[in-house]
Order: sequence, then structure tokens, then C-alpha cells
Amino acid sequence: MSSDEHTETGTGWPQPVVPGPSDPAGEPDPRPDSPDPDELSPLAPQRPAPSEVPPVREEPDDAATVDLSRAAGEGAALAGGAPPRRRVSSAGVMIGVLLALLGFTLVVQLRTTSTDPTVAATRQEDLVRILFDLNSREVRLRQDIATLEESQRQLRSGQQGRQAALEEATRRADELGILAGTLPATGPGLAVRFEAGDKPLSASRVLDAVQELRGAGAEAMQISGGDRATVRIIASTFFLDGEGGALVVDGRRLTGPFTITVIGDPATMRTALNIPGGVVASVTGDGGKLIVEDREAAEVSALHAPIKLEHARPVS
Repeated sequence: MSSDEHTETGTGWPQPVVPGPSDPAGEPDPRPDSPDPDELSPLAPQRPAPSEVPPVREEPDDAATVDLSRAAGEGAALAGGAPPRRRVSSAGVMIGVLLALLGFTLVVQLRTTSTDPTVAATRQEDLVRILFDLNSREVRLRQDIATLEESQRQLRSGQQGRQAALEEATRRADELGILAGTLPATGPGLAVRFEAGDKPLSASRVLDAVQELRGAGAEAMQISGGDRATVRIIASTFFLDGEGGALVVDGRRLTGPFTITVIGDPATMRTALNIPGGVVASVTGDGGKLIVEDREAAEVSALHAPIKLEHARPVS
């Protein structure tokens, strides 16, 4: 056996040839079919082929995150295909439109409330009082509805229908007479006194007071001057500025100071007059003075002559 061939050992495995003096150390074996000594040993660890070992590259954390995200996306695309698209139903579209309209309405309401100077200047106590007055008025209106429904039931009851109809007609005539100013009235109310300052009291201030009292539930009113002349105030009453600080009411001249006697809920009407920016504030700003007094039995005795109808006729 020559020195350049493998020798067999007792184990049955070929023994690699030790390079001789003629073989330079560290040079590769020129024989192409010569196996690697490590591959021949069963105890040596099996190493993967060079083509199977992926190259290792060190990249920053951001690049690694991008690669992982890209790999995850590619894996999801390969596993399940393209991501499913959500289908929007007509019910979902309608719900979205309704929510958008609701949000727009709330924004407009908040802007309107925040920009209202009257509400912004009103104190909390006044707002609570106004709310209480509105609730009280609602209760009264509901009671009136119940009374009218009871009257209607009695009118249709048969035997008592005639008497009930007569009583109802009388009551309605009295109410209309008070509203029209053809009948006197008495009841709880207020006495509102106007005193002018350096500046004469204008007719517009008195008209504002009348409108505020009507809005607060006044049922009957009259105005008196310093000369004790009195005029009944109804829906058609007009106010004009007269000479020398006088006031012309329905064509009749009144001199100051002026007093309005009104029948209604005293607390509600007082609150309406004292609202910030209202009648009391306006008269005080002009240099005048407004005195409001409660009356347990205010009397409205002035009468308004009924208007003679020339063209209107009742419908039969």
C-alpha cells in the first residue's frame, strides 16, 4: 500500500493520509474526488451546505421592524389572499347621516344659546323663576283644557245640556267682556308707577311695560295719569308721545306720573319686569324710576266703549 492511499484501521474507517514532506502544509488537496475528512468522521457535526446557510446581516431596529411588518403582510397575503373589504349597508349610511345631522343641530343650538345676550346676562335666580312661571302657566292651561272638556261633556249630556250651555255662554261672555274692556274686573295684581327723571318718559317705554305684562299673563289693565284721567288698555290701545312729557293713550292726553294697574299673577309679572335689560333697567337707564307694588285686590274699573261694527257680520 502506497503512502498516498488511505490505510484501513481496525475500526473499518479509512484513515486519512498525513501529508508528507513533499506536500505543502495548508494547501488544498488537488484531487477533486477527495472527500473532506470531517465528512468522513461520524462523530463530527454535520454542517449545512454553503448554499443553505443564509447570510446574516446586522440592521438597525427600525429596518428589522419594517422587514418584520413586511414579512407579516406578505404572509397574510399569501395565507388568505387580499384583505377583505367591508361592505357598507344602506342602514349604516342612514345612521351616519342622522348622527351628522344631530351633531350639526347641537352645535347650532349651543352657538345660538352662547351668543344670546339676554340669556347670558340673566341671573340664575331669574332663569329658575322664569322656568317656574312657565310651569305654572302650563298647569293653568291644562286646567282650562280640563274645564272646557267637562263643559263639552255636560253640553252633550241631554237633560242638563240646556242649563249647562246657558252657564257656559254667560261665563264666556264675562271673560270676553273683561278682555274687550267692556266690563270691570278685580283680583290680585300689581300697581306699576312710572316716574320720569331729567329725560321725559317716552311712550315706547310704557308700551314695552304693557307688552311684558301681557306676556306674563296679565288679564286686565288700565293706565292712570297725574290728573286722574284713566284709560282702559285692550289689544287695540295705542300710545303716543305728547307735548311737555305727556302721553296720548287711545287719543286721550295723560300727564305724569303714570300708573298701570294690572290683574294677574303678581310674582310672574314682577319677574318679567325685572329681567336684566327689561323695562326696569330701561327706565332706570333713562334716568327715571319704576316702582312696582303688589295688590291683593287690584281694581280695573275703567271701561272701553264697544266698537260699532259697520262691515263685519257674525257667521251663522
